[in-house]
Formats: sequence, structure tokens, C-alpha cells
Amino acid sequence: MGIVKVADDLHEEARRASAVMCRSINAQAEFWMKIGMMAEANPTLSFNDIVAAELAAAQVPLSAVAA
Repeated sequence: MGIVKVADDLHEEARRASAVMCRSINAQAEFWMKIGMMAEANPTLSFNDIVAAELAAAQVPLSAVAA
């Protein structure tokens, strides 16, 4: 585990987003980092494509989350 310094305004955005998404602030930041890394590695994929691929990799059927 490490410490990452982020700007105060970005930390506040992560705090607000984490409340909406029912994640801790750290989990929200990790989610954004993971999605950002995947988007940089796969620039032709949309956010929805990336999330769908992650759900498939975790063997979560899309029908289970689409309801």
C-alpha cells in the first residue's frame, strides 16, 4: 500500500462520487485509476465497453446487472 497525493479539488470530487457510488474514497480513486489505465491501453473502447469487458472477465452475466 502506498500514499498518493492528489489535488484537493480532485479529492473532493472523489469524495462526492464515492458517496453516490457507495464506495470508499480510496475505492473510488482505485476505480477511476483502473478505468483510466484501461482506457489509455484501449483508446477505441468506450467506458461502457470497458465495464462490460471487466464484468465478463469476472464472469458476471450482463443480464444480471441489466435488470
